[in-house]
Amino acid sequence: MSIEHPRFRAAAVQAAPAFLDLDAGIDKSIALIAEAAANGAKLIGFPETWLPGYPWFVWLDSPAWGLGFFQRYHDNSLAYGSPQADRLAAAAREHDMTVVMGLSERHGGSLYIAQWLIGPDGSTIARRRKLKPTHVERTVFGDGDGSDLAVHDTPLGRLGGLCCWEHLQPLSKYAMYAQDEQVHVGAWPSFSLYRGGAYALGAEVNTSASRIYAVEGGCFVVAPCATVSPEMVELMCTDDTKRALLLPGGGFARIFAPDGQVMHEPLPEDEEGIVYADLDLGMISLAKAAADPAGHYARPDVTRLLLNKTPGDRVVPFAAPGVEIGEDVEPPAATRAVPV
Repeated sequence: MSIEHPRFRAAAVQAAPAFLDLDAGIDKSIALIAEAAANGAKLIGFPETWLPGYPWFVWLDSPAWGLGFFQRYHDNSLAYGSPQADRLAAAAREHDMTVVMGLSERHGGSLYIAQWLIGPDGSTIARRRKLKPTHVERTVFGDGDGSDLAVHDTPLGRLGGLCCWEHLQPLSKYAMYAQDEQVHVGAWPSFSLYRGGAYALGAEVNTSASRIYAVEGGCFVVAPCATVSPEMVELMCTDDTKRALLLPGGGFARIFAPDGQVMHEPLPEDEEGIVYADLDLGMISLAKAAADPAGHYARPDVTRLLLNKTPGDRVVPFAAPGVEIGEDVEPPAATRAVPV
């Protein structure tokens, strides 16, 4: 009996966020989910920190200047379990859509670059954080941990995700390939910054990173990518120097096949919309027949990866053997206070 491989339509968002406005961002996200569903998609990927938009202000001036945006950015980041999060889950359920949402996750007083994988029934498949924010992102965001390098069984196949320059981390990529990832959502913020001055931040390098991920991993890569709107430029670029550093546009959403080919007609970089591709997971075996990096093409006798997936909990409660955490324990007689 032959294997029945999943076949479905995937969607990658290319649009400007509702910058620094979480409720408007939720409205726009739900509209895009509905649009993708109307066009037959079963999976939709959103750009990095789509909610509430990527904090470009950290690249434009000093940290002290960027702090002028921080409280608004923090307050408009998404907290799990909030009414806004509930609306997103309800939209996934209503439209029978698997959603991979890019967000700035607000947890207590800290923020994290995150992806929320929501199933078509509205339940959480996974919540992950970018392991290491890139360069000046570290002035805004905290770190993830090894548990964030995970691939998940879904009706659409084995699904995983990474953010932006995690696609330039060889060991992190290999950790994902080794978990038999079939569909990968690689989230990008936009390619609008330092044009002509930092080639590594441009579209050529970063779309190539998504393409190489598809070829190396023998998997489909859904790579949503935001755009920068003129309104965002107007808000953050307060002088000519900043206006030269951040330009409107920068959208390069792509969906790549396991052999590296682009599976759709790209949108112009300043145009908002959704790109679609029909995925047949049966293609993966053909790609891996040539090279399976974690299988027949590997040499574990020469090189191996050590992956620590222990969650990086900040506080780990513990108690003496035989004592339940939280249980009141009578101290030994020698340590009791003696009234005088």
